[in-house]
Amino acid sequence: MPSDPSVPTCAYPALPAPSPAASAACAPAARHVAGSAGYRRTSAAMFVGGFTTFAMLYGLQPLMPLFSAEFGASPAAASGVVSAATGTMAAMLIPASLLADRYGRKPLMNAALFAGAVLMLFAAFAHDFAELVWLRALMGVALAGLPAVAMAYLAEEIDPASLGRSMGLYIAGNALGGMSGRLAASLLADALGWRWAVGALGVFGLAAALLFWHSLPASRQFRARRVRLAALAAGARGHFADAGLPWLFLVGFVLMGCMVSLYNYLGYRLGHAPFSLSHSAQGAVFGLYVVGMAASAWAGRLADRWGRRHVLWWMVAAMAAGLALTVAPSLWVIVAGVALFTFGFFGAHAVASSWVGRRVSEHRALASALYLTAFYLGASTLGSASGLMWHAGGWFGVAALLGAALLVCLAAALKLRTLAPLPHAPR
Repeated sequence: MPSDPSVPTCAYPALPAPSPAASAACAPAARHVAGSAGYRRTSAAMFVGGFTTFAMLYGLQPLMPLFSAEFGASPAAASGVVSAATGTMAAMLIPASLLADRYGRKPLMNAALFAGAVLMLFAAFAHDFAELVWLRALMGVALAGLPAVAMAYLAEEIDPASLGRSMGLYIAGNALGGMSGRLAASLLADALGWRWAVGALGVFGLAAALLFWHSLPASRQFRARRVRLAALAAGARGHFADAGLPWLFLVGFVLMGCMVSLYNYLGYRLGHAPFSLSHSAQGAVFGLYVVGMAASAWAGRLADRWGRRHVLWWMVAAMAAGLALTVAPSLWVIVAGVALFTFGFFGAHAVASSWVGRRVSEHRALASALYLTAFYLGASTLGSASGLMWHAGGWFGVAALLGAALLVCLAAALKLRTLAPLPHAPR
């Protein structure tokens, strides 16, 4: 007999059939439907979580020239405040998803936001540049817990018919957070210095973590499961044996590497003659993320109509065209080029990331984690390599490296265009 009378007898199949009341208790909890209080709380909390994660992750990007000036760091070294965080985040995405399978989605996401905010606060008091980079690396480890499981939490807790809207709000929070963190840090650094800017992001992170913890409903569908490394390894081998997934992972690596690299070193270019823009004016360029947010939804609709295999290479080509415009001597042409590049990036990422899920019928979470790992490794690897190219050839050196990377990405997208759709993935 069960020792706990509160446990429904249907949990013990050897016992007689449960009463109607016990059967009701055994039924799985309903998922949150659009318009319900649970749906609103879940969507709002996940928006806050995504916004805060990416505000802290990328808020220091426009401050790189300040770190070069204060600490004597080269542009390549200064990029460590971004690449250290994205690199450790990439390394921790799969381990974090395994921890969430064992201990739960909400606890891990709560811990990720709180720990990330505390480390962000510590970074404001770093004694030297090396300590700042180490703190940013630890912050990447901590923050990995949210993006690693956010989509899994939403897929479990939101009704399938309402999932698209909720997922879209979470992704919009990511983009808006990255943009707002950069803008806020630029303005505060111009007025008060970089330490105040970093500290303000940390205080904001703590407040947002409290709001997230209070607002996000507890998981109702989650069931803890053991981590089976053999099954994980078999799933990974299957994904890399697929005709399309390795190419999509390569696309993700290049997309994010080029995006981070362009914005990393754009501040150095615009801060020097003949433009000589202030840090706040440079930060305003990140407002072009609004263009990218619109591109994600537009590219998704276009892909549904024409197919991902046709839309992906268009978006990569748009990035390449935008990159070419950034070598012009006119500020307005550069801004137009950055806008087109940003538009292409968000459109390509929306198409590629959704295509990953459609290429697989099993181990979808692992496939998404592998894509995101490649995505953030690209940010870390190409972001640092572009700094060496800046040292060797200035903006033309950076543009040459990114142009070569985008040619590889375009070749991968055209290769994907030739693949026959799988039965469960008609487009």
